Amino acid sequence: MFESLKIVKMAHAMAEHAGARQGLVSQNIANADTPGYKARDLADFGQSYAEAGGLRATRPGHIGGGASATAQIVQSSVAEDPNGNTVSLDQEMVRAVNIRQEHDMALSVYQATSDILRASLGNKG
Repeated sequence: MFESLKIVKMAHAMAEHAGARQGLVSQNIANADTPGYKARDLADFGQSYAEAGGLRATRPGHIGGGASATAQIVQSSVAEDPNGNTVSLDQEMVRAVNIRQEHDMALSVYQATSDILRASLGNKG
């Protein structure tokens, strides 16, 4: 019942988006010394969410279906080093911190929604 609330769906999508972005950051860091590797990231959650018309999946099988839109992977705009790699460990670490904050925000939205629903039902705690 509560899973059908749009704000809960949005918080879920935001948390999944942060998880998918964190996976790409991990891949970027793992390939920091790979010649020719191009750093990747996902488009901003707000932009992706709006373009998809609300709830969307980051890959087939998420949030009820393979027919939903997939997140757009964008290439990082960092200058290449001599071996053609575009991974900047400093930028990836900053990106990881920002992604953690986005995930924490999604959890805060979900928690606040749960608290409001519990209060409206007369349950405390």
